[in-house]
Amino acid sequence: MRLRDKVAIVTGAATGIGLAIASKLAREGAKVVVADIRDPARGVSALAAEGFPALAVEADVASEESVEEMIEATLEAYGAIDILVNNAAISHEIQLTPFEKLSKAEFDRMLSVNTVGVFLCCRAVSPIMRAQKSGRIINIASGTAFKGAPFLLHYIASKGAVMSMTRSLAREFGGDNVLVNAVAPGYTLSEGNLANTEFLAFYRKAAIDSRALPRDAYPEDISGAVAFLASDDAGFITGQILAVDGGSVYH
Repeated sequence: MRLRDKVAIVTGAATGIGLAIASKLAREGAKVVVADIRDPARGVSALAAEGFPALAVEADVASEESVEEMIEATLEAYGAIDILVNNAAISHEIQLTPFEKLSKAEFDRMLSVNTVGVFLCCRAVSPIMRAQKSGRIINIASGTAFKGAPFLLHYIASKGAVMSMTRSLAREFGGDNVLVNAVAPGYTLSEGNLANTEFLAFYRKAAIDSRALPRDAYPEDISGAVAFLASDDAGFITGQILAVDGGSVYH
């Protein structure tokens, strides 16, 4: 119960890695807000089945208005925001595409959600966390940004930017005891990735073969690292990017 009575927003938490993170934080004692653009009630129902109440908020992280409404709903329900997990992203529905064939609209949409969405959420929680003189922000990046994986240029650009933003935000927030870190998962068998059969066929075996721990990764493998970074155990850690990929990359 390292997070007893802490208030945690997890974006993109209706399914997959986001839901696993929300579940883990709830088991550690946090009051969880399940924020998602699609059916956040599904994530809340999953947590309720485990015995954990949670707040469902429909939120589009690429929209300033929607993000502000998410913050207002959280404060109205719980009165504070201690933890922000920026997990929402366009990921499992993307197709493997040579960069020459990517449209500007595809590139813009990817950055709008994966990168600008992180900025908007961090900006929105800033006055609350600065006033509290405490807070934890954990950004979900991607191991692909370390590797330069092919046919995902817009996705890798968006996640590489999140890594750089994490370091810069850690510097800006440090004086107010707000810690900012990132977790970079390897290819993970989330519900969405299992449904993307083209991507699964291309990357699953290659991901396993690259790991010191040669097995599949599951959402639950990611959630423990996020809970650690959200806890007092990580109270002197900021600006770091933790690769949670079975030893595929070292940095």
